Amino acid sequence: MAEIRKSLRDEARFGSEFLGRLKRVAKRIPFSEDLLAAWICTRDPKTPRRVRMTLLAALGYFVLPIDALPDIMPFLGFTDDAAVLAAALAAVAGSITPEHREKARKAMAEL
Repeated sequence: MAEIRKSLRDEARFGSEFLGRLKRVAKRIPFSEDLLAAWICTRDPKTPRRVRMTLLAALGYFVLPIDALPDIMPFLGFTDDAAVLAAALAAVAGSITPEHREKARKAMAEL
């Protein structure tokens, strides 16, 4: 948790780490569009602080090199990341708008 807090303090670095990692793995994971929609939601100034912090913690877990299941494991590597993201999305479901999802879809098409 301390690593996530440290990473989130430097938002620019966190953003580049997140987007870089997403680009590397986007084609291999089925929830990459959800990750990007969550990121776009955190960047929206209308998003409440509680929602932003919940989503940033989940995205921080995705970026963090230490995982419960290493991401290099075939088929299983991203299951823990997916579970953390699913829990975060369920907690803030109403805050990710159709506009956030549409921006994510367009960005994914460009990857």
